[in-house]
This record gives sequence, C-alpha cells and structure tokens, in this order.
Amino acid sequence: MTRAGSQRTLLSLVAVMLAVLTTLGIGPGIGTPIAAAEPTGSGSGQPSGPKFLKLSLDSVTPTAITAASDPYFVVSGTVTNIGDRPVDDVSIRIQRGAAVTSPSGLRSTLRLDQVNYDINGEFQDVSDRLTPGQRKQFSLTVALRAGTDLPSDISSLDIAAPGVYPLLLNVNGQPAYGGQARLDDARFLLPVLGVPGTDPKRALAPPAPPAIDAPPVATTMLWPLADRPRLVAGQPGTPDGQALLTDDDLAASLAQGGRLDQLLSALESVVKPDSGRDRNLVNALCLAVDPDLLITVSDMTRDYRVLASPSDPDGPTRSGTGSHAAKAWLERLRALAPGMCVVALPFAQVDPSALAAAGDVTLADRALNAPADLIDSLLAVKSVRGVAIPDAGTVDTEGATLFAHHGFTTTVLADNAVTSGDNRANFTAARTPPAGAAPEPGTPDVVNLADVTLPPAAGPTPPPAPATLHAATFDIWAATALAAIGSNPPTPPFTPDKVRYEVTNDSRAARLQDALGAMAWTALNPEPGRPRSALLTPPQQWGANRDEASTVLGQLDLLVKNGLATPRPFTDLIAQQPDPQGYELDYPSEAADDAVPAHFAEPVHQQAQRITELMGALVDVPQQELSPRAFLTPLRDDLIRVLSLSDRRAAAAAADTNAQRRLDQTTKTMDNLYGSVTVLPPGGVYTLASEQSPLLLVARNDLPVAIRVRFKIDAPAETNITDIGEQQLPAKGNRSFQIPTEVSDSRNLVIPIALTTSDGVPLGNAVSVSVRSNAYGQVLAIITACACALLLLLVGRRLWHRFRGQADPADEGFDPEPRGGDDSAGRVGKPDKKRQEAR
Repeated sequence: MTRAGSQRTLLSLVAVMLAVLTTLGIGPGIGTPIAAAEPTGSGSGQPSGPKFLKLSLDSVTPTAITAASDPYFVVSGTVTNIGDRPVDDVSIRIQRGAAVTSPSGLRSTLRLDQVNYDINGEFQDVSDRLTPGQRKQFSLTVALRAGTDLPSDISSLDIAAPGVYPLLLNVNGQPAYGGQARLDDARFLLPVLGVPGTDPKRALAPPAPPAIDAPPVATTMLWPLADRPRLVAGQPGTPDGQALLTDDDLAASLAQGGRLDQLLSALESVVKPDSGRDRNLVNALCLAVDPDLLITVSDMTRDYRVLASPSDPDGPTRSGTGSHAAKAWLERLRALAPGMCVVALPFAQVDPSALAAAGDVTLADRALNAPADLIDSLLAVKSVRGVAIPDAGTVDTEGATLFAHHGFTTTVLADNAVTSGDNRANFTAARTPPAGAAPEPGTPDVVNLADVTLPPAAGPTPPPAPATLHAATFDIWAATALAAIGSNPPTPPFTPDKVRYEVTNDSRAARLQDALGAMAWTALNPEPGRPRSALLTPPQQWGANRDEASTVLGQLDLLVKNGLATPRPFTDLIAQQPDPQGYELDYPSEAADDAVPAHFAEPVHQQAQRITELMGALVDVPQQELSPRAFLTPLRDDLIRVLSLSDRRAAAAAADTNAQRRLDQTTKTMDNLYGSVTVLPPGGVYTLASEQSPLLLVARNDLPVAIRVRFKIDAPAETNITDIGEQQLPAKGNRSFQIPTEVSDSRNLVIPIALTTSDGVPLGNAVSVSVRSNAYGQVLAIITACACALLLLLVGRRLWHRFRGQADPADEGFDPEPRGGDDSAGRVGKPDKKRQEAR
C-alpha cells in the first residue's frame, strides 16, 4: 500500500469514529444529534446544547383572525447562522397546539416541547446553505382550514373554532459534520376571534360556528406615561435657575421616534377625531401619568444642564439638547389629555411599602396626594381622584394602610394580589376574579379585602383612615404579556414562578402576538359565574414602540367591533360597590425581592424631618421671589426618588447605587442649607463700655428665603443676657442685633452663641465671643462707697467746727490773702506780726 493510500485509509477511519461519536452525542463540538439540538427557545425546558441557527419571528399578518379575514395568514421570520460552521438544507415548517383552555396556558403552552404541537405543516425550503453569520428571511402562507385544492406550498392548521392557538415555527438543517436536526424554534400565540367562511375559489371546510354566545367583556385599559427619575438630587428650587439632569436620554425619548413620543403618537391615532377608529374606544382608555415625568419635561422646556458623567453629580455639566422636543411633546399631551380620562401615578413610581417604612406623613402626602394636583396643573385637566396605582401591581399591609390613611378609596392590584380568607373587615376590592381560578357561584365584581392594622408611625398623626379601600384588580396573564412587549421587557413580580422565563429569548413580534392572544382570551372563553370584566395594565415604563402600541389598541378595537368587548370607563370600574365576601392581601416574595431595601427608610425619614423643620422656620414674604415651599419641595421630591421602584427589576444593584447617590446628595445639601444661617464671629475681644452695655451681634442668612431664628446664648454666671425672642433674617442678607447684657465681672468672659429655628433646631455653627467689661464689679463699688463715706466725714467735721466758731485744725498755718477794700489803712500785703517775730 502506498503512503497516500495509507493516509486515505486513516482519514476514513477517523471519519467513521467521528460519525459514531456524533451519533452517540459525545462528539465534542463535532456534530449535533437531534436530541442535543433541542432548542431552549421560549422555554422548552430542554438542556441547552450547541446553537447553530437562530430563528426569530418578524411578523404575523393579520395579527388576529376574524370572520371577515382572508382564510390565510402570513408568517414572516429570519433564520440566522449563529454557529461556527455552515448549515445545509435549511427548511421551515409551522406547527399548532391545542387551543389554550386556561389563562395560565397563555404562558405554559409556550414552554411545551414541540411534540405537543401536533398539527404539522409541510417543510418549506429556506436556503441550501447558511454560512456562519449569514441570515435569510422567509415567508410562509398558512391556511386556517384544510381544503381539497390548497397549493402544495400552503400548510393548513385545521382551525375550525375561535380561540387562542399556540403556534411553533420549526427550523431544521444539517450542520457540517452532523446530521439533519431541529436547530431552533419560535413560539407565539394566534388569536382567532372568528373563523372565515368558505372561500368560493377554494373548496374549504364548512363555515365556522357562530361567534361566542356570551355578553361582551367590559374592558378598561390604562395607558401609562412614565420614566425613571432624571433630575439630579440636592438641587433646591431657585427663581430662575436651570434644571440639572443626570443624562439627556429623556430628550431622545421625547423626540420623534423616541419611546414616549411613540406611545403618545399611538394614543393620538385613537383619540383624534380623524383617526378612523370608533370614538367609543376612547371610553375604555385612561391615561396614567407620572407627575415626576411631567415636572422634568416642564423643566426641560427651558434651558437646562446635563451632567457630563451621570456618576459624578458634582462634576462638569453641559447644555441639554431637548428643549424643543420637550415643548412639542408637552403641547401634544396638553391637547390630548382634556379629551379623555386621566389618572395620576404615584410620584416617581415610589414603593408604597418603603414609603410607609419611612414614616413621614408629609413625604407620603407629596408622593401620593400631590400627584393629582400636579397633573391637573400641568395638563389643565381634572384627573380621577382617590386611586392609587402601585408600580409593582401588588402591595403589602403597610402600603395598603398608607393608601387608606391618605384618603384613597381604590388601589389597582394584580388579581393574585388578593386571596380569599376568613377575615372580613376594613378593606374592600372591586375585583375581576383571578383568571383560571374556579369561580365561586355568583361571585360579584366587588369583594372585601382583609383587615389591615396600622403600624406605628413617626411624626405627625396622619388623617383618619376611611372605612374601606377598594382594589380594582387586573388580569395578571394579560399584564405579564403586555409587559413583555417592546424593548427591555421585565417580568412583573406578580407573575407566578411556574411560568416565569426569560422573555428576551423570543423576538419582539412573538411577544406582541402573545400579548394580543392574552388580551383576547377572556373574551373568547366565557365561564359560568365569572364576571365578563377585564382591566388591562401595561407596565408603567412601557417599552412598546408606535407600531406595537398601535397594534395593541387595534386589538382592543377589533374586540369591540366583533362584539367580544365593550368599552368601560375607568371611573365606572372604581365606582363599583363592595360585597361582604372577604379577601386577604397576598404580597408575593418576588415583590419583596424587588422592593426598595429597608436600610433606606431611616435615612430618608431623618432628612424628611429636617426638611419639615426648616420649612417651619422659613418665611413667605410677599416681595420675595421664591416661596419656602418652592425652595424645599424639590429636595423632598429627591427623597421620594430614593424610594423609587424604577429599574429595580432590571438592575437592582444599579438602582441601589443611584438611590444611595440621591440620598447622599440630598443630605449634603441639607447640611449646607442649615449651615447657611449663622452668627458672624466678631474679631478679637469684645469690650463693653459699661457693665450694662448691649452686646452687638451680626447674623447672616445666605438662603434665598427669609427665616425666623432665635439666639441661643449659654451665658456664664457673671452675666445676665436678655432673650430677645424670635427674630427674622432677610433673604440673602445680614442683620445686626443689640442683645441687652449685664456683666458683673471685669475678667474676660467666653460666651457661646448660636442660632436656632423657632423650634430649637440648630442653625449654622456656634461661635464663642470673648467679652471684657470696663466695670470693676464689687471692688469698684466698695471703693466708691468708702470714698463717699470719707468725704461725708470730712465735710461734717468742717461744718462742726464752723458752727462752733472754731478754726478748723486743718486750716492751721494757712493765711488767706486779705480781700481788697477791707484794709482802710492801706496796709495791703503787710506781713503778719507773729510771722515777723518768728523770723
């Protein structure tokens, strides 16, 4: 045998061994047997193996089938080679599973293995070969029902009745060094609202059965407009200052093609008179707006600044670029809102449980009650009052108690956030029973929730709670599917564990189809004793684009036109009366895991108290440009943003970092504000002109708002300093004060002096004043008294001698000059005879 022949024989043996290993599934990265190539897809539950192809759904046309539709629909998608080797003979087929019979099946059927999709179409070729990185688009035309003259390239799914059907696209191919295998799949839901009739051009099956024999579902949908907090913390209000934002991403979101622009555009397509849609559809919609978003957008309509680095709040800034976009978006919203229902979301998607733990009534009032007034003011509307819509869709006992104590009569919760129980007390719920649960005979739309006890709260006593708190509940299956639409889709905390999976494994088109199916399921599956009622709630930071949002609205419109749904105003939903049936709150562990960590509660409470104390000391002067409320409210808003649930489900670590940064910035600012009101230290020793001279002091207020202060003087025992009471310092100014002071010691005395608010809260830094008096105290008084006594004694002695006609001995030896005119002999200046004799 030649050397070349030996090499060929050796290569043949290696190839045979590799083939055997591949067949056994133990060939390392060589070939992929069918079992090892089972795709994980949207949750098939199979172990992940080598991936060669990625199949994604691009569109379904039409997105929902009605009796008036064509008997065909078109499925388009893309196959991409994501492996490291070519794949030959790429082909696609469509498969169908049984119609979803329970609401949980809207999720669970998307996790079933492909064998459960037992109605199979024919494979259709996509590409002879796909090299690594190459992609190929395809389009399948699918008939709903079989017929005798269907073309060979059209598969039939044998759908003969309305329902929500799970479909699967199956892609097969032969990777290099391997055999033919199923390499990936894509699953999605197809809502069939009615089956099209017989097409005379094609001999199809007999016409479909009539439409659903049940009353239409009373349907309400919230349309959220919210965004994560953007304003930099620690910026108090100013008369003409510029807003400072962490980044300029909101400008892109408001501009044409941005997320918020597209959500508003989709809504305009329904509400505007020339939209072509049924105007009754507007009655089913209620605009849910985050006031924090409106405040930020309003600030952006003027010149504003943006941090150069979002992680450096004290760093350099640059000019924002979104003023024009903010003006245009806000004007559009102001034109749209008056024509429809509007309700305020809690400020900055605050966590009600964390807000309750903070225990500050004023902070809670700003977060829960003020939003309605803010929305009314900024949009010139009258919003729906008394409704709390927590971002998590669920609330614990403390959060529910907080809502009740702040005057709310209704809270919007997931239908699995309340469960039946034996307790029958204070809280009630206007409720659509959990979809899929065994309904109780005659269960009404409104039931009682459990009694909730009031936890101890710090600060002022909150207003008394109302007797009941209603809970309007929404369908968790539709809400979960709606949350999966768009970019960065979250899995809500109320989604049950058994049907949780990574939704980003599915394409956006597939997730949209799943949402349309979930919206239609209740209408297509009436159950005895189950109210025909639905509340649809997308997540507050919804990532749907214009086409996706318009498709959702189109699905709602389609349900109405086909007699499966009827618009129900949000106000009618929350106006339902409670029933004595009892229910308890059920706070899922996922919601607790996504909640704001407990260690933020106490620092937030402390800073909220400091804001309240400073607010009580500030003075609202008519001539003053800035009111105390306008000055300090932005800092209170910063504390609410610390407790925000925004982005916590996507990136908890980043959310904690942002919350701590906001708290640190607010604390730092409050320290600076308290330090801006102080006593100016006098230089050197302060000398009093007398023991009762006043002490002259100068107080400075660097705040742009006037403030009431008191002097706190720790006078030593040797002094008596009069308390001059409450005084007012002008904004951005100094004021001199004369403090009546009495000092009984001539020594240098050190007197500590500080400023406080009227309630005794320290302001600024205390100073020590060295005081010296010119008085000598008791010694001077004794000396003065002795001198006076001696003077009186000497005067009395002289007067005694004069009254007796005797010369005072003190006058001996003193001869006063004779007065002129008294000596008649003219002996002026003649020496005394005794003196001459003495000489």
